Order: sequence, then structure tokens, then C-alpha cells
Amino acid sequence: MVPIITVGRFVYGKNYLGNPDVVPIAPLELKLGTATCRTTKLNGTFGALGDSCPDDWERRVFETHAGGAWLGEIDCLLHAPDDRAGALGFGLGLESPAPKREFNKTLDLDELLTLADAVIADGPEARQVEDLMLIGTSMGGARPKTVVEDMNGLRVAMFNRPDDRWKHARVEHAMLERAKARGLMTLHSRVQTVGDRDVPLVRRFDREKTGGGHLRARMISGLTIPRAEDTRQQRDRWSYVLLADELRRMCIDPGRETAELFRRMVFNAQISNSDDHLRNHAAIAKAKDWRLSPACDLTPSMPISLERRDLAMNCGVLGRCAHADNLLSQWARFHLERVQAQVIIVAMEMQVASTWYEVSRRVGVSEKDCETVTSAFADPGFRLPLEGNADA
Repeated sequence: MVPIITVGRFVYGKNYLGNPDVVPIAPLELKLGTATCRTTKLNGTFGALGDSCPDDWERRVFETHAGGAWLGEIDCLLHAPDDRAGALGFGLGLESPAPKREFNKTLDLDELLTLADAVIADGPEARQVEDLMLIGTSMGGARPKTVVEDMNGLRVAMFNRPDDRWKHARVEHAMLERAKARGLMTLHSRVQTVGDRDVPLVRRFDREKTGGGHLRARMISGLTIPRAEDTRQQRDRWSYVLLADELRRMCIDPGRETAELFRRMVFNAQISNSDDHLRNHAAIAKAKDWRLSPACDLTPSMPISLERRDLAMNCGVLGRCAHADNLLSQWARFHLERVQAQVIIVAMEMQVASTWYEVSRRVGVSEKDCETVTSAFADPGFRLPLEGNADA
């Protein structure tokens, strides 16, 4: 059978190009101009547009509400909540669709948690999923989530699943606090207890509360920046090094952004976060300049291998291996001097190992959960000799 290839086409409208404040949707993929752009990736969907599509969790919400019917990319773009990630809106007319400005509040979390459990279990409450869908959930990842508003702005509420072995909410909050203390750019988070469940509330990085509403920031995912796909065939492009290369091309201060990415890579290695895939990274632009978005989804992956630990993306000449020598092997690609990269690795290794428990207990992680995840922070193989040469 001959495979069907879908070709997507995109062209900027004359009115858009005539705007004095015109900016490209994606600086590397969809450059400004009158030429028609084409792609066969992602079933003919440009990455910068696909970033606005629902993630796995939101698709499940949509399909539950649609009686299990499969929804294509265009269906999702047109019918998803307007509060999707980034600044793009979608419609069939020439005029931009008016944004919905109604958000559930943090006091609604009890009901939202019940609805999320119903989606997971395909329970009889599925007809009420529309209430959950209308408030917007397209913020990346596959865990149950939605957007709520408090007095300081919009936050992403991520729910623990009933079958979780340990409380991800508290642990992720602890890791964000630990990363912030190590100088990483992170999102502000807090944990709210709803019944017997913890719900982390993480501030959205692509919205800023103003007197008239919420100012949007443009966003492209880490998958779009190196023009990669979420497929096994494209895993060779899942790379911190390639992401750093592209950030150097698109950011006004490339040294700042790539150094931040390097610290984030080392931190993920120190907490055994093997879920650090490209969709958990992004670039945002509040004006014309692009920069790396704050870190999120910093969670240990359990269980872990005692022989070798890998990240989700290539981090050196030996691929995904989360080893000190491999992390150091591509230091120059991150706009660093070799000694700078060495200092970052040593300092991160010492600080995470010595403080993760104290920080975790201080923010409410139970002794039992600390015991469950303790092996994530003590990798005996991090500095053992490697087979092959990782010192490039």
C-alpha cells in the first residue's frame, strides 16, 4: 500500500504583513514573507500551529465529550478552548475570534477533580466533561489538568491520579523550589489540598494579568524549535544540543538562554527526570525577542535503572546517558567555557544530593514518599568510568 502524504500549506495574509508591529509566528519555521510555506510533517501541520493543538489529556477530554469519535488536527484547532498555550487563535472567518474570558476559580477545584477522575474512569459523569473542556486545558503533558484563576492570574492545576504510587504534586513542587534555589528560571507554584488530594497550582508562563484581562505571550514548543516530530523515527532530533544550536539562532542573548538550558539539563540528570522531552521545553516572546520559557515538569522518574540513567533527550556525544562526562562533552555548543560547565555540574551534583530531602519535607512531602523517590537523587554511576570516549 502506498502511504498517503498530507501536504500542509501556509501563507501570511496581506493585512497581517502590512501591520507595522508584524512578527513571524515562528522565527525559523514560518519566516515573514509572501511565499507559500509547505510541510509534510505532522500530517501536514506546521509545528508552530501544532503547538496549539490539544495534548494527550485534552484530546481524551474532547473525544469523551464527542462520544469517542476521533478528531483530526483541524477539528482540534477550531474547537479547542481559545485559552490554548501561546497567542494564536483559530477560526474560519477573516476576523480573529473573540477570546473567552471565563475561568473556573481555585474554589472550583473539588468539582474539577471529580470530573477529571470521571474522564480517567470513563464514568457516567462524562456528559459533564464539557464544563471541564470549556475552561481550557492545552498546556502540555498527559496528566489530568485544567486552568484556574486566582487573584494573581492564571494557573495550571495538575491533578494526581487515583492510581499514583506517590504524590507527584508535592514532589514536583519541591523540585521547582530546589531548581529555583539553584538559580534556574522556574514557574511559581503552590500546592492546595482538596479533600485528601494535593493539587499543584503552577503559574502560566504565557499569560500576564493586566487591568484589562490577560496579556498573551507567543510560544513555540521545544519540539518545533529544532523542527522535530513526536515519533520514534525523529528521536535523533530529541536533543539538548540541537535545541541549544537553534536557540543561538533565534534569541537576542543566546549565551544566556543556552547556559540556562545547560543548567536545566544537568538538574534533570541529578533528579533522574527521564520525562524531560521536547514538549516540556519552549520559547516565548512577550515582545519581539524570544527566550527560553521557565522550567516545568521537573519530576523524578520512578522506578529507575541502577546501572545506567538516561534522559529523554540526547545530552552529549554518548546520546541520552545522564553521566557527568557525557553532560560535559558538548560544553562549547552551550556558549560555555569548559571550566564553567564543570563548575555547574559539580555544584548541581553537590547541592541536589545534600538538600533535596530537607526541601521536600519542608514543602510537605511525606516521609514515605521521600523514601520512595530517594534513589533518584543518589546515582552511584554518575562519575564511574564510561565505556567509550565522552570527552569531546
